[in-house]
Amino acid sequence: MIVQVWRRATEADIGPVVVAAADTAIVDAVTRAGGRAVSTRPDHPSGSDRIFEALQTLDPRMTHDVVVNVQGDLPLLDPRAIRSALAPLADPACDIATLAALLEAGEIDSRSVVKLWADFGDKTIARARAFSRAATPPPGGGRPHHHIGLYAYRRAALTRFVALPPSAAEKRENLEQLRALDAGMRIDAALVDAVPFGVDTPADLERARALMRTRPDPARP
Repeated sequence: MIVQVWRRATEADIGPVVVAAADTAIVDAVTRAGGRAVSTRPDHPSGSDRIFEALQTLDPRMTHDVVVNVQGDLPLLDPRAIRSALAPLADPACDIATLAALLEAGEIDSRSVVKLWADFGDKTIARARAFSRAATPPPGGGRPHHHIGLYAYRRAALTRFVALPPSAAEKRENLEQLRALDAGMRIDAALVDAVPFGVDTPADLERARALMRTRPDPARP
């Protein structure tokens, strides 16, 4: 699965792709497939902390000023969605960029679906006002959307973020992006057409395998 995610990220064609992992089996699998991987400590509380450690090893001279964090459970991710995550960073006021999609029926009441609250209007980029697992609108306003946990960080923003202590809201909701909002950092979201299929259970894995067998291009809806 991680090799498929690496391939989707490579197909996005936005820069070097490196898998950061604490598990040597993951590092070995990516290396055997012809990719690049780096080992990290196993005790990181979040993927953001993991990619920050990897950056210190891979790019100590700070050649790259943006890093995109793609989670390893999205083997059907559309490479175009990865490219879309860079669009909000065209605004210098944006610290972190992420993705959102329209909510499907019933998702507003599901706590497993993280809601991103924003006002897109007729645009495809909007400032994230709040994030929540609940259906009740939190302070900040906006309309609820399905949040997709893919982040593009400015290098300076990532450095600041990992140095911050977890905020009360982050610990309450178990959502690390709330740490950034609570610290006054700006998160903008790009609106995409669909939520990528994520693998969380053995049944999800079997479905992903079936989709990849039946679709010529499994990353496309």
